[in-house]
Amino acid sequence: MHISIIIPVYNEEKSIASVLMEIEDVMNRNRLSYEIIVINDGSTDKTVQVLKSSGSNVKVFSHRVNRGYGASLKTGICNAQHEIVVITDADGTYPNERIPELVSYIKDYDMVVGARTGVSVKIPLIRKPAKWLINRLANYLTGVRIPDLNSGLRVMKKAIANKFARLLPDQFSYTATITLAMLTNGYQVKYIPVDYHARIGQSKIKPIRDTLNFI
Repeated sequence: MHISIIIPVYNEEKSIASVLMEIEDVMNRNRLSYEIIVINDGSTDKTVQVLKSSGSNVKVFSHRVNRGYGASLKTGICNAQHEIVVITDADGTYPNERIPELVSYIKDYDMVVGARTGVSVKIPLIRKPAKWLINRLANYLTGVRIPDLNSGLRVMKKAIANKFARLLPDQFSYTATITLAMLTNGYQVKYIPVDYHARIGQSKIKPIRDTLNFI
């Protein structure tokens, strides 16, 4: 199985190097064939300099200006060489050591989501009301209980993601929207509980704005 790992990056100079090392280590230890695609989304800090020193397995694509999380994922998926696509964040919040486990389920499902319902979940308090509201709305629309609507750690099939590309937003609601698109079109989604760590550096998420954009 060949895997493309996609990481959107915007001003993550403090975390991206350690995240890349963590992913390379876990993929190599599990003897998986992979590529890492990083999308620099118009960073204005030292992210670019850090990426220039990244390993040979890392391909970097850059947006001249900040186009958004969803736009970065679209760029990454479009340039992915493999059919199995993993997305994760650059801020150290997701347990990337779980990637091989999530990938192992994709043969039986269309998407596998690392649901932030594990033992240790450190979601900032300011984001919890918006997350609760979005989840309740999504559960109502789909008639399905969704453990984590907008987790940024998931495995997808490139062909299915591309099928919905024109419908998916360029901002943070990309993951929520593709979850709804798959569920309402009969695709099979698997949820695996994972922990969620405190981020390294400053969050780019604006809870009120991003919730309104989703609605």
